[in-house]
Amino acid sequence: MNEMPSGHGPARSIRVLLAEDQGMMRGALALLLGMEDDLEVVAQVAAGDVIVNAALAHRPDVALLDIELPGTSGLDAAAELRERVPGCRVLILTTFGRPGYLRRAMEAGAAGFLVKDGPVEELAAVIRRVLAGETVVDPVLAAAALSAGPSPLTARECDVLRASADGATVADIAAKLHLSESTVRNYLSAAIGKTGTRNRVEAVREARHQGWL
Repeated sequence: MNEMPSGHGPARSIRVLLAEDQGMMRGALALLLGMEDDLEVVAQVAAGDVIVNAALAHRPDVALLDIELPGTSGLDAAAELRERVPGCRVLILTTFGRPGYLRRAMEAGAAGFLVKDGPVEELAAVIRRVLAGETVVDPVLAAAALSAGPSPLTARECDVLRASADGATVADIAAKLHLSESTVRNYLSAAIGKTGTRNRVEAVREARHQGWL
């Protein structure tokens, strides 16, 4: 039997970055993943706008991102990670299994998309699979996304809906997005029509429900 050459230790652990804004959930996930022999949680963050800097500092193999985070969404962070830390595979883990979220995650370059109600052993297995080059998607959600079709909203309509979400006036939205007030009204009107709603509050709610925002 051949002996292993000296200097070759055990295989390197898979380095994981965890982005989750709920402290208890983040701590529990880190603890459970850390119990896997081949996984090491090297960074934990609670906001989306620090994900990329943490990834640059810790060089994880896999980034496990929630979608709804303070600062920047996990979907926006996923797209930025693809540009700035291309060696890091992104796995989206979310409470909200919305077809629109899945489409946006795939467009952002995510390698996987799971809903949070699965067992941690399954999550650990998926981390290994995406690192091996697979794309792993919750099958029920994948079927729903295919039947739902793409978002009818343009990027600008989404921008205007997001800007209006906190009760901002048309003038506020126009100033924030550097648009004229009439253009803002046109975008809002189009978004309300496309979402089949009666006003912009309902349009925002429906777009979020579908995962388009």
